[in-house]
Amino acid sequence: MTKLLILEHSKSVRNNLCERLEFEGYATRAVETAAAAEVIAGQEPFDLVIADDIEPLSEVDIPLIVISSRPSFESAVAAMHRGAVDFLTKPIDMNRLLSSIRGNIGDVESQGGVCRAARRTLRQKKSLPDIAIEPIVGESEEIVHVRHLIDKVAPSQARVLITGENGTGKELVARWLHAKSSRATAPFVEVNCAAIPSELIESELFGHERGAFTSAVKQRKGKFEQADGGTLFMDEIGDMSLSAQAKVLRALQERKISRVGSDRDIDVDVRVVAATNKNLREEIEKGNFREDLYHRLSVIVISVPPLRTRHGDVPMLVDYFISHICSEYDMPRKAIESEAVASLSRMRWSGNIRELRNVIERLIILSGERITQGDIELYC
Repeated sequence: MTKLLILEHSKSVRNNLCERLEFEGYATRAVETAAAAEVIAGQEPFDLVIADDIEPLSEVDIPLIVISSRPSFESAVAAMHRGAVDFLTKPIDMNRLLSSIRGNIGDVESQGGVCRAARRTLRQKKSLPDIAIEPIVGESEEIVHVRHLIDKVAPSQARVLITGENGTGKELVARWLHAKSSRATAPFVEVNCAAIPSELIESELFGHERGAFTSAVKQRKGKFEQADGGTLFMDEIGDMSLSAQAKVLRALQERKISRVGSDRDIDVDVRVVAATNKNLREEIEKGNFREDLYHRLSVIVISVPPLRTRHGDVPMLVDYFISHICSEYDMPRKAIESEAVASLSRMRWSGNIRELRNVIERLIILSGERITQGDIELYC
């Protein structure tokens, strides 16, 4: 009989899982903490673990399904990087869970007594589930072209420069480039170059040694080291200082970095994806951006169109955001009148997708049973 170990902090969820899984013919053991799970897993053989913790059983090689109450792209990547065979979300969809259990138990059983080392290889071949990242919504020619470029470029190791206005979804493009690459189970690390003071950007990117400056009380890894083996997304790179640009250029050229306060080089394997809302060619002419760095970053350029050039995508985006936000608020999906959708489609949307999402959230909160044309006139 297939034996499952359940790690779940909630007593009611533990009991419900055990009752349902035993009804389906599985033997179960349930515990509340990762420490207890590790002890039991060291004493008894289990075929699979179901856990609400991203990092349980760090020393035990057993296939793992994670069921998270706080789903995000980062937590999904972390779970898959640690060897999880699947990443599900709460509230638990039992049909989806049972399907995952059968599929992954089948993977192991089909190997006919496969050894633990082979099981680990089997798990690592699993890919990141697409439920952890939002879709790029739209069927306009411009957005279809963006998705086509992502599919073509993601499997390569080429550096990518993503351009576009604020709020168009540049970060989402970067996340899809990572998720569809061979680095998908490795870290995706983001740094907003515009949000970090110029005197701290080098420490943020490359790390520092203890005592390198007054507040450096301990050694710290920078974003390049954190992203080793994965993708570093450098947002608003056009706002980076020239001195930091020189060090980034060296890191890209030599695949080495050195922490602030150290003369030791550290090898890094990082795919850099950069984004900017500025015209970097104009910034080069003004002396604000290095031309050699621009050419290093822009092997592939993906331009994300503003929402005002693809009004035909607005109804699809409205439908998506209503469903998504109502789900987040744990409320029934709210209907919207066709006249209201038409009015939203005619707006200019200077803040692009970000502004549209905020407006939809406002309408969901403030409108009645359905979103009407009157709500648009009142709240937009």
